Amino acid sequence: MASPIADVSYRDYDGPLFPARYRWWVIAKQGILLASKKRNLQVLSFVSAWYYVAMIIVLFFVNQGGTGGDMRSRAMESIMKQVIWKDQFLHGFSFAQLPLLLVTLILGAGAIANDNRSRALLVYLSRPCTKLDYLIGKFVGIFVPIFVILAVPTILFYAYCALSFNQYGFLRDAPYLLPQMLVVIVVSAAFHAGLVLAVSAMFDQGRVAGATYAAMYFITNFFTVAMAITWASADGKAPGPVKHLFYGSIDGLQIGFCKALLDTSGSRPFVGSQKGTEAQLPVPPPPMMAISLIILALIVGSAFLTWRRIRAVEVVG
Repeated sequence: MASPIADVSYRDYDGPLFPARYRWWVIAKQGILLASKKRNLQVLSFVSAWYYVAMIIVLFFVNQGGTGGDMRSRAMESIMKQVIWKDQFLHGFSFAQLPLLLVTLILGAGAIANDNRSRALLVYLSRPCTKLDYLIGKFVGIFVPIFVILAVPTILFYAYCALSFNQYGFLRDAPYLLPQMLVVIVVSAAFHAGLVLAVSAMFDQGRVAGATYAAMYFITNFFTVAMAITWASADGKAPGPVKHLFYGSIDGLQIGFCKALLDTSGSRPFVGSQKGTEAQLPVPPPPMMAISLIILALIVGSAFLTWRRIRAVEVVG
């Protein structure tokens, strides 16, 4: 008769063995899974896409008003000629900056700070996990959710415009618009992920790290607002440094890169915008090479700072 008690003695592991090349993915996957379960991130995802949603509604009613009759068709064509498509994507990206700040704080403020507080690095940095594995895992865990939050509404809006307004020159006027915007989104996600990780690594409290990153964002943003007021008060004839310092903030650098890549100065939002209107005095884009090097230097510098701050500290006593 077989014993009802199971054999719990030691047994050799005979399961699958995988190489340790993707140790970082274990950390990254955990961050991505936690992000996907947070309701506030889901809400912020919709909030960050509000401009695209508003534009779809506006364009839908404009398109409906243009169906039926030659006069309506001519009016529709006249309105659509005023739309600068790449500027609409620039506006969608620009208006997403503030919700994106909140997303970054939720994802990254405590990414390393909370590990410092709980002394979890003693576990993470035990072999075979290295500092590089930990850094890449944390970076990807923040990068991927930000990329998805920005990319999904951009792709959906692009698909809607390509299917509905191709006859008005949507694809002809900006044939490389989608890959350009994806490049902008990749840079933006990497920029936020790198900066917030560097700030998080400096502290052992997620709230303190979040407050520090938010302070950096708003202080630099107030500076760019001052530059914008100076630019507008001078009727667009302010000295050159004012034009370039307008992009001297966390969101300004990203918007400047987007402008430079799309080769546009921007315009007023929504349908009927005319490029270069006196009502807004749009600031010209910064030099592409300069803005790219600045963003790259900040990402690399943030990664180096984070690398230096990642260390296991054993508590004795």
